[in-house]
Amino acid sequence: MDNISIADLNIILVEPSDTQRKIITTLLLKENVQQVDPVSTVGEAKAALRNHAADVVVSAMYFEDGTAIDLLKFLKDDDAYSSIPFMLVSSENRLSKLEEFKQAGVAAILPKPFEPLHLARALRASIDLINTDELDLELFDIHEVRVLLVDDSKLARNHIRRVLEGMGLRKIMEAENGAMALTLIKDNAFDLVVTDYNMPEMDGRELSEFIRFNPETTHIPIIMVTSESADSAHMTNIQQTGVNALCDKPFEPTEVRTMLAALLGE
Repeated sequence: MDNISIADLNIILVEPSDTQRKIITTLLLKENVQQVDPVSTVGEAKAALRNHAADVVVSAMYFEDGTAIDLLKFLKDDDAYSSIPFMLVSSENRLSKLEEFKQAGVAAILPKPFEPLHLARALRASIDLINTDELDLELFDIHEVRVLLVDDSKLARNHIRRVLEGMGLRKIMEAENGAMALTLIKDNAFDLVVTDYNMPEMDGRELSEFIRFNPETTHIPIIMVTSESADSAHMTNIQQTGVNALCDKPFEPTEVRTMLAALLGE
C-alpha cells in the first residue's frame, strides 16, 4: 500500500465546544488536512467510527457522556480501530491525568491552546504510525533483530510493538516487568532491549543494571522509555546505569528510528 500524506487523512475531531471545534478544524485545514469530521461527544465519535472509520482521532479530554480515556480504550480494545492514531488536545496539566494516555500509546498530547508547530509535529507523528518504512541496516537484517520489549502496560506494549514492527522488526518477545524479563534473558539471546522505567517487581533501572553489569549481556543496547522529566533525579540515576538512549512517551516513530539506526549501526 502506498504511503499516505497529511492531505489524505480523514480525521474525526471530538470536541464539546463549538468554538474550539471551529478553531481546531481551521488549524487542521491550514495544515493541509482535507477531511475533518467534527463531533461533540464520545457516543458521536463511536458512531462516526462505525459509519466510516478514520485515519486519526483528535480528541478533547472531557465530555458529557465520558472522557477521552473511554474513547481511547474503545479504540484499543477493538481490532478494527486499534491501529488508529489518537491525539489528545487538553488544557489538563496534571501528570497523573496525562500518564494514563502516555501509557496507552497516544500519538501526541497537545496543550490547549496549542501552536501550529505543535499540531504539525503531532500530525507527522500520526503519519509515521500509519506509514511503514523498514530500516535498512548495514550490520543487521532488520527482520532478524531480536528484541525484548518490557512494560507492565499491555496497551503500551501494543503501541511500542506496532512502532517497531512498522520499521521491520519481527522477532519481538514481551515481558510485563523486569523480573519476567530476566527469565527471558537467561533463556534467550537478544540484540536490543526496549524497557519502561516504572514497573512493579523490578523496574527499568534495576533491569538495566543487571543487563549492563552481567558479562553475558553487557553488549546489548538498551532503550529506556519513560514519561519522567529528562532532568529529573530518576533520569540522572538511569543514565548512570549505562542505558544507551532515553525515549519519551509518547513513543514517536521518528525519534525511535534515529535511535535504532545509531544503536544497531545503520
